[in-house]
Amino acid sequence: MGRAILRGLLADDTVAAVHALARRDLGLTHPKLTAHSVAFTALPTLPRLDEVYLALGTTIKVAGSQSAFRAVDFDANLAVAKAARAAGATRLGLVSAMGADPRSRIFYNRIKGELEAALQELGFDTLVIARPSFLAGDREALGQPLRGGEKLALRVSEMLRGLIPSNYRSIASDDVARALLREVPRVRGREVLLSGAMQRR
Repeated sequence: MGRAILRGLLADDTVAAVHALARRDLGLTHPKLTAHSVAFTALPTLPRLDEVYLALGTTIKVAGSQSAFRAVDFDANLAVAKAARAAGATRLGLVSAMGADPRSRIFYNRIKGELEAALQELGFDTLVIARPSFLAGDREALGQPLRGGEKLALRVSEMLRGLIPSNYRSIASDDVARALLREVPRVRGREVLLSGAMQRR
């Protein structure tokens, strides 16, 4: 997701400069890109910003525990949002998840919901939350582990696409990125985007 958003920002002529925060080298250069390899527990002071996009995420399997998962999906995202707000950002776009709810009994959904609620308290003029269903993308090309259950769900979703309500169909990462990049600059207040509204038009 982060790479799809980054590509969109770099291709946008109205964007003057892009600062990308990542845990490892992006392997990408562009005249208006400044890449920062950071520890999200000790972020540097950010340059003056107008908007920020959050797409940090992991899985409990990769993280190794629920607390390690929370450190990425909640703590790191919130730290970036606070740093961006301090740097003047007034607009924020978040990649969350379908089912995000701070009261959910499902740990994953609860953390996503808690993050949404925490971001709402930071005073951004614009908060656009994308809640995609299954994300379709080439994880292997990014060196990310393939998840068996997710692979099966994506395959079934594609086979039965016409029978599945649009908000529950798999969605391409590029479609989610495109929707966020379209809505964040123009929306004022809070907006939640479900998969049906984000499908390629």
